[in-house]
Amino acid sequence: MATKKELLSLLAIVAAVTLWSWINPYDRLTWWLETAPVLIALPILFATRTNFPLTRLVYYLIAIHALILVVGAHYTYARVPIGFWLQDVLNFSRNPYDRIGHLAQGFIPAMVAREIMLRHQVVRSGRWLFFLVVSFCLAFSAFYELIEWWAAVIGGDGSIEFLGTQGDVWDSQWDMFLALIGAISALTLLSGIQDRQIRLVENVRN
Repeated sequence: MATKKELLSLLAIVAAVTLWSWINPYDRLTWWLETAPVLIALPILFATRTNFPLTRLVYYLIAIHALILVVGAHYTYARVPIGFWLQDVLNFSRNPYDRIGHLAQGFIPAMVAREIMLRHQVVRSGRWLFFLVVSFCLAFSAFYELIEWWAAVIGGDGSIEFLGTQGDVWDSQWDMFLALIGAISALTLLSGIQDRQIRLVENVRN
């Protein structure tokens, strides 16, 4: 179970990077659109930290996801410097930072959804849990693509930086596919660790 010191340290890191991200971003509207999930999630996590504390694994993963989002919000996903470095090293045709973001969009929500489903006894561990978590992550990814579509309809050319398609007509399909791969990878690699940490959290609470 994450200690108060750990949670405060994670919060301080995310807050500091978010503050840096806020200063002179490439596009202010894109900054708000990209950081909205972080700005919504942090108050929820703070409000539930006592009645429904999450596992140490999930808190750390959420912090990593938040950092991915706020860094992308500062530069826009198509212009993140580490993405250009990966593009050169791996000989990609485009900046792949948004691909990393969508991989995380499946990987990290999978662990959050799995923990909530297990601890609220929505479904027991097993094949149905795996199926439902993956389905949730695909639905979440598809909903995000709808948000991007609505932003494009409402914002017109002003939403181009938020979309971050970089000229790829299959960008939405790639985003959802990577979220799928991320969810499956998280469930395969981290379910055992999460189960042990859930038992620790429940034992402390009881």
